[in-house]
Amino acid sequence: MQKLEINIAEPFRELLTVHKRYKLFYGGRAGGKSFAFADALLTLATSRKLLIACVREVQNSIKDSVYKLIADRIAYHNLNATYRLYDDKIVNLTNGSKFIFKGIMEHNAQNIKSLEGVNICWVEEAQKLSAHAWEILNPTIRHTGSEIWLSMNREEDMDPVWKALALKPDEDTLVRKVNFYDNPYCPLEMKKLALKTKAENFNEYLHIWEGEPRAESADNLIARADVYRAMNTVDVVVSGTSPLIMGVDVARFGDDKTAICLRAGREVKLLEAYAKLDVVNVAHLVAGMIAKYYPARVLIDVGGLGAGVYDVLSSDGFREILVPVNFGERAENAERFVNRRAEMWGRLKEWLQSPLPVKLPKVDGLAEDLTAPKFSFDSLGRLQLEAKAEIKKRLGRSTDFGDALALTFAFLHEEYLLKNLLGQRNREFISDDVFV
Repeated sequence: MQKLEINIAEPFRELLTVHKRYKLFYGGRAGGKSFAFADALLTLATSRKLLIACVREVQNSIKDSVYKLIADRIAYHNLNATYRLYDDKIVNLTNGSKFIFKGIMEHNAQNIKSLEGVNICWVEEAQKLSAHAWEILNPTIRHTGSEIWLSMNREEDMDPVWKALALKPDEDTLVRKVNFYDNPYCPLEMKKLALKTKAENFNEYLHIWEGEPRAESADNLIARADVYRAMNTVDVVVSGTSPLIMGVDVARFGDDKTAICLRAGREVKLLEAYAKLDVVNVAHLVAGMIAKYYPARVLIDVGGLGAGVYDVLSSDGFREILVPVNFGERAENAERFVNRRAEMWGRLKEWLQSPLPVKLPKVDGLAEDLTAPKFSFDSLGRLQLEAKAEIKKRLGRSTDFGDALALTFAFLHEEYLLKNLLGQRNREFISDDVFV
């Protein structure tokens, strides 16, 4: 078989090196997704015989497909002698590989068989795929070892393909974000345009250039722009004496994850999640982190299995630094917040919106967690959050990272931490409620 040497940019190498049923790449403009997908498919189709389907929900004509892109890349790589372009397909004359171009909703019981033998299916602009189209396509690509590749620029929080694959990816799903700054072939002019948009309209920048959904609704507690500003913070000025606070959100159900957060003032130092750990394992994990990082306080959600973690750590001699927190208990400021959970998330929002820069790590899933909860006010005008069960129903998973970070804001006016534990009397405050 003929071999083709095409240089695939590093962010897309997994298209060729990793076998997964689903490979979803998303991001903003100039990330190079379309060129990388086309080149990767040509690399594979030139090395061995494959049937490759390039699909959209509706394809009124071949002009609606990526036919021209594939043809252009064939010409670019001097493969015109190897591939023949027909009106509705592209065929490798050496090994019989074939590219076909289909509209998903065109299929019925008679012609759907044309997709059954497909080895790789590429869904370009997957954000436009409806839930119904995905329900048709997914089981149709059924050949042994077949893969479905999806490239998309997100439109809404709950794009059907995003909800089906990316919110809770399993071991057979690869989800990668690639933006213009990850693309080594991004033209300088595009980089300049991206930075100009970032300076003039940050929300528009997030959608166009970072590949984030369009601006969220007014009832989201935390704005996406605030989260991404914190993620893009290069450095924060820290005196070195801010107490290190650990938040531990213990998994409540089988598919939830235990999340642990370490925050020192205006910077989140660590944010990690762990799956399928029992109470004793979580307690041992936290004990190891205490020994390594020496946090001033460890706040544990004890509303579920966390109570067992708290008990094990207490019996192991850590009671002095442990603080049990029940999300449903009375808020310290009961005039502003319905319960403790609303209070902690409210303080987290204020921290993100403070005039002083704050820093978040770029952890997959964190932005979705922080921007997920919706808010309202009760009859007394107090802030209340959407129920965790409702969020999980909508997202398909729990906001574990967000809850772990929110736990680090369970203190109100805790100056004794600063004076008694650290011997520091002069401290800098973001507000009356949250110290840095």
